[in-house]
Amino acid sequence: MTNPLQFPPSRVAAVEGANGLNVFDARSTADDVLGDLDLRGRHVLLTGASSGLGIETARVLVARGARVVGAVRSPDQAAAATAVVREAARDGGGLDLVPLNLASLASVRGCAQALLQREQPFDVVVANAGVMATPFARTDDGLEMQLATNHLGHFVLINRIASLMGTGSRLVVVASSSHRAADGDFDDLNVERSDYHPQLAYARSKLANVLFAVEFDRRHRDRGVRAAAVHPGTIRTGLGRHIGQDVMDQAVAQISASLTAQGEPPFQWKSVEQGAATSVWAGFVAPADEVGGRLLRELPRVRRRRCVREPAGRRRQRDRTRSRNRRADVASQRSAGRRTLLSPRPGTSRIAGPGFPRHRDPRPLTRRAPPGRSPS
Repeated sequence: MTNPLQFPPSRVAAVEGANGLNVFDARSTADDVLGDLDLRGRHVLLTGASSGLGIETARVLVARGARVVGAVRSPDQAAAATAVVREAARDGGGLDLVPLNLASLASVRGCAQALLQREQPFDVVVANAGVMATPFARTDDGLEMQLATNHLGHFVLINRIASLMGTGSRLVVVASSSHRAADGDFDDLNVERSDYHPQLAYARSKLANVLFAVEFDRRHRDRGVRAAAVHPGTIRTGLGRHIGQDVMDQAVAQISASLTAQGEPPFQWKSVEQGAATSVWAGFVAPADEVGGRLLRELPRVRRRRCVREPAGRRRQRDRTRSRNRRADVASQRSAGRRTLLSPRPGTSRIAGPGFPRHRDPRPLTRRAPPGRSPS
């Protein structure tokens, strides 16, 4: 099997091991996975490079000669937090910080434009930044905060810079196994008609991450660009600061009980160094065909190849059902004398694309008098 990034074949062999068995486990760190891999001349875009997994991911990459562009909310404030990354740089590796606020589409577009003007291609893009279980809030664009930060910001950024990803490039989207808790309600992702539940909103955003990675891979693999979503494991970082300890303890107990029932070892926390391992494995070590279009769980389960690619027949049936429901919704609104959603209001836009359904105007619908009657 060819390695499109042309990395030393010995590293790929080490991943496959004897009889195809994985030689890494949950205790493996990002340094273990990369080993002595030479990343000189490689260019990486990493969002969320100033905290948690982002710092560790950047550190292990620059230590092997990679040039990392770290997208952060405030480069000035992030300079101190990323000092450890600069200190680890070797063999021409380095970290360059650029401003990016994923909760602002204007900032996202500005960052994308700045990267395009540089005309520097990326070998690997790691969509790492995110928030978790935040109190309810909307961005200036009227979008639910977790969906906007975790999914939509990355969606817009990566699609705008896709031209900078050439043959052999990879996209790694840091998702979560929490996507399984999503209810699949694609008609109210922006929480306009239902109550807000922080954990559910987080799960929906992570499901959107997974679907985006799978669809991006489907659309770009013919030109040699592959994409994967990864679940890094459960790690104590600032990401979980909005979750109470009692909620966390209950979740851990449930996970441990489920694992025990399946005959697997009980739940264990992972360190930041271990959490970054799956991302760098997917981006730099594993053969592209092994990871493209897949959701990769933490390293001990990575060889199970949990495929989330949706069969074409099921996708077509889902699209037909959604289209039929949308037409019925429009007909119902017309019969009630309400404005329909066939087109956005002047001056607004819809957001649509792989991994995310068409976004409806968040403003309330206004009544319209039926034909032949004067408005009251």
